[in-house]
Amino acid sequence: MPSDTLEAVSEIRELSYAEAVREALGQAMEADERVFLFGEDVGVYGGAFGVSGDLVHRFGKDRVIDTPISELGIAGAAVGAAITGMRPVLEIQFSDFVTLAMEQLVNQAAKIRFMFGGKASVPMVVRLPGGSGTGAAAQHSQSLEAWFAHVPGLKVLQPSTPHDAKGMLLAAIDDPNPVLIFEHKLLYKTKGHVPAEAYRVPIGKAAIRREGTDLTIVGSSIMARKAEAAAERLAADGISAEVIDLRSIRPIDFTTIAESVRKTHRLLVVYEGVKTMGIGAEISAMIAESEVFDFLDAPIIRLGGADAPIPYNPVLEKAAVPQEDDIVTAATNLVRRGEA
Repeated sequence: MPSDTLEAVSEIRELSYAEAVREALGQAMEADERVFLFGEDVGVYGGAFGVSGDLVHRFGKDRVIDTPISELGIAGAAVGAAITGMRPVLEIQFSDFVTLAMEQLVNQAAKIRFMFGGKASVPMVVRLPGGSGTGAAAQHSQSLEAWFAHVPGLKVLQPSTPHDAKGMLLAAIDDPNPVLIFEHKLLYKTKGHVPAEAYRVPIGKAAIRREGTDLTIVGSSIMARKAEAAAERLAADGISAEVIDLRSIRPIDFTTIAESVRKTHRLLVVYEGVKTMGIGAEISAMIAESEVFDFLDAPIIRLGGADAPIPYNPVLEKAAVPQEDDIVTAATNLVRRGEA
């Protein structure tokens, strides 16, 4: 049975990814008055992607706060609120705009606990709608998660399902450390089973979405979903692909990846971010530096985004990031190469 089996389910309903995030926010705010949401247009407007919805009407403008257009200022306010005992959830309207908040996230939030010898903590969550596929062009379509996975002190999550979107957000709000959650914009309307009660999905634990024997495909966020679809097509051609959804890219669940590669002897890593120095490079290096390298029957393949800004043109936009067809082709070639 896949490792993402619903935990402690008393009621299963189908919600969209956006609805699951909203429900998590509402349950966290009901349970803990220290939790509040703030960002650009999260209040009366309901969020740029409709995620916060009616939360401002439920909890008031003191806990669902529309902010000025200043990502650096918003992030600084979140750090200050967190170290003084609050549990802020900050939404960056497009993940690309997080570049304006790098000082507060990288030099302050990530380091304060270390610099104060553990006597201070920064329990803040940053929600980051990201990714391509909406025709929003180069400055609104990036996948920047690898930047933050490089920074000690930050946790970085990429839930791919409504179930995980809710459970990982609640786990992140509980966490005493700063957590960044990248929510792919194309996933907001996808639907899945989500328990009504508050539950947590462990940070740092990958999910095996599909078991297989011929190769391991590792992805996260929308790429995990595309990998599952590709695995269905591969199965029709007699190729058994095991699909691992990372869910968390820092900390990363290397144990699950390693166990899978020992079984399948082949590894394909798929990610939307730019291929160069991306998540695939790190996973490849981790395998190469471990005893699992000896189990490989073929070189590791990285299937990442193009070394170019995301184009506006829809045909070029799709060509700039891996698609389902690309995963099928790469997986087929990898299995054939390993059998040669």
